[in-house]
Amino acid sequence: MNIQQELESNTHFSSIPKDQIQWLMDHSELLSLQIGDYAFRKGDLVDKLFIVLKGRLRIFFMQGNQQIEFGYNEKGHIGGSLPYSRLQKANGNGVAVDPTLLLALHTNHFPEMIQTQYELTEMLVHLMIDRVRDFTKFQQQNEKMISLGKLSAGLAHELNNPAAAVIRSSDALKKHLNSVPLKLKKVVSMQLTVEQVDQVNEVLFSKIKAGPKINISLMERTSLEDELTDWLEEHGLNNAYEIAECFVDYDLTANDLDFIHQKVSTNSLPSVLEWLCNVLTTEKMVSEIAEASTRISKLVKAIKEYSHMDGGADKQKVNLREGLQSTLTILQHKLKTKNIEVKLDIPTDLPQININIGEMNQVWTNLIDNAIDAMEDQGKLQIEAFKDRNFIITKIIDNGIGIPEEIMGMIFDPFFTTKPVGKGTGLGLEIVLSIIKQHNGKIKVNSKPGQTEFNVCLPID
Repeated sequence: MNIQQELESNTHFSSIPKDQIQWLMDHSELLSLQIGDYAFRKGDLVDKLFIVLKGRLRIFFMQGNQQIEFGYNEKGHIGGSLPYSRLQKANGNGVAVDPTLLLALHTNHFPEMIQTQYELTEMLVHLMIDRVRDFTKFQQQNEKMISLGKLSAGLAHELNNPAAAVIRSSDALKKHLNSVPLKLKKVVSMQLTVEQVDQVNEVLFSKIKAGPKINISLMERTSLEDELTDWLEEHGLNNAYEIAECFVDYDLTANDLDFIHQKVSTNSLPSVLEWLCNVLTTEKMVSEIAEASTRISKLVKAIKEYSHMDGGADKQKVNLREGLQSTLTILQHKLKTKNIEVKLDIPTDLPQININIGEMNQVWTNLIDNAIDAMEDQGKLQIEAFKDRNFIITKIIDNGIGIPEEIMGMIFDPFFTTKPVGKGTGLGLEIVLSIIKQHNGKIKVNSKPGQTEFNVCLPID
């Protein structure tokens, strides 16, 4: 292989003088890899610049026992250590998938190269800037997918409950409506006067308007059901217990039944009360379907707001509260699992801020999710925001175990994590810092056992 010819045909070297290409060749060594050989592994010292002359390397990261693909270093790729790079250890793995030949320059030669080989150094520095940008983009995308993966189980659970309620209530409603014609026939045959119908409807509509009685203890409910069952049995109703359950749901009391009895004849009373129970049962089932459907609608809305499906990647003026609320909705399952109390203190008149909605939702997700993980059951999470001059300060405070002082300075470093293998990538807070910097903001943290506080400062304009 003519190495000089290979380098000169590489687009990266198109503007590099031949004498500098020759310098590179004179100071480099050839490394030959067979299929399956590693050019580097995670944690290896990065002390060489390398150029792929032949073959290719597969680049991947390990997350638990799973390999996360980053891509391939094809023929012509320049990688490894680059001038002025702060990279000291490999963050991932590079393995040969074809017979591969590398031209490798040790970092010991970098000082001489920087002082004497100007065009070569300039080209490599530009490559380093591009590599940082590409890797940051990969980090953000990978962390976003990890976040969505962690949230998917909770979302499935949150959506499954109301969806199952809709199916259950609609099936029950369908069976219930099958008995309506028979009950209607009994009511029509009674030939009630208009005045009597209006008086019964007055009771009915007042109970429907008030809605189901929900704040009631089991003991209180049992007592009310027993009282109504006794009343109904005394007045000749065969299915007294079932009707009593229905009436207690809508706070229909023995006094209400006495009033109805005064307005209709004793013979008509059973049919009237059965009809009342039928209408209230229908109302309850329809309300359950409406409530479950509304819950699904709110979840879908939260997902759309969280993922910013209706918008682009540009910054927009938005209300900070909406993004935080949608994030809390997305994380509701984790909050409920630990029975965590959430206090959201954000003024309604807080000025809008100019942000990339999807990216900032990722910030809130990482910070809140970390807070949840740090707390025991029945923890307390406080989120507050306020205006400070031309900035909005957002505080996320938890009463968890806190961050040890000895690692406080490392929590924003790439790949640093205190979570068990497979539970964290160590990218979350690093990406949080990156996104906030892109928004010309700042983040700081104060922590002690029982109180950890992340402060996010974002400019209003």
